[in-house]
Amino acid sequence: MQTKEKLLFLLEEHRGSFFSGEEIAEKLSISRTAVWKAVNALRSEGYNIEAVSRRGYRLSPDTDKLSIQGIRQWLDSKNEALLIHMVDQTESTNTLLREKANAGEAEGCVIVANQQTQGRGRRGRHFFSPPDSGVYLSLLLRPKQWLPKQAVMLTTMAAVAACEAIEAVAEQAVQIKWVNDLYINDKKVGGILTEASMSLEDETLDHIILGLGINLYLPQEGFPETLASVAGAILPDKLPNGKNRLVAAFLNGFMAYYRQDSQTSLYLSAYRARSMVLGRPITVLSPQGPKPAIALDIDNECHLVVQYEDGHIETLSSGEISIQTRKG
Repeated sequence: MQTKEKLLFLLEEHRGSFFSGEEIAEKLSISRTAVWKAVNALRSEGYNIEAVSRRGYRLSPDTDKLSIQGIRQWLDSKNEALLIHMVDQTESTNTLLREKANAGEAEGCVIVANQQTQGRGRRGRHFFSPPDSGVYLSLLLRPKQWLPKQAVMLTTMAAVAACEAIEAVAEQAVQIKWVNDLYINDKKVGGILTEASMSLEDETLDHIILGLGINLYLPQEGFPETLASVAGAILPDKLPNGKNRLVAAFLNGFMAYYRQDSQTSLYLSAYRARSMVLGRPITVLSPQGPKPAIALDIDNECHLVVQYEDGHIETLSSGEISIQTRKG
């Protein structure tokens, strides 16, 4: 661990508290000059480190900057073994993590980014991921003896964990549009992309990459014109340490569900309760064209049960739907 990382860990652990240069030097077993250099290095990376005469240095309580040290402050003890990587910018956290997965990286590897230049959503869509306004992460999983059809369960777990994290950190009620989109006040604020790789030996899952993108704040220059009417953000203003708390809350919640994957009732009831489609008229976007329907239920395998206008009932294991606009 570099000196600046050790300093950041100390300041994050005691966020808002002042440490003199002498105290820091003694705690980290470095020189006062090294302390000064580490402070300047962190400031150049965007960390708001205050310096007050006769009091020393502190990380501003209002700082909202992603960091490994900041995330770890909020992780449950059961999740201390998660291997977290932090990058300021990447094309896609899923793409970057897939490279690590193919190289044999173990389950529990996490990549968190401040920005994605080619963020991806379902069906090849672009996921707008500007700097400083959102949280973008990918988690590597290697479930044992899982079949490909079970991958949707992880998406369901992730959707519930994301909702609960947002509700805990930002105190905002979140709804889920089947199967993987997160909404607040009818605006999409986040999405989940689950990508699976199969084992050719027994046709079970070799690994799964679970990607999550959340719009915590409105982008500084606003959303692109194509997204302005449908995209939203969780909060109007910066929340002190909001990003680190949100990442940790999601990982804590998701891993708790994942460790008890056989007890689907733990997250399915929460998923159904947050569904924004059940009981509503929807349009199923099938290869044969759009088909009006009513969303009846979400079954125990996380499939959407729909009824078409002719009375026919179908269970959808995947696909795309849109919610019909209410009249009046």
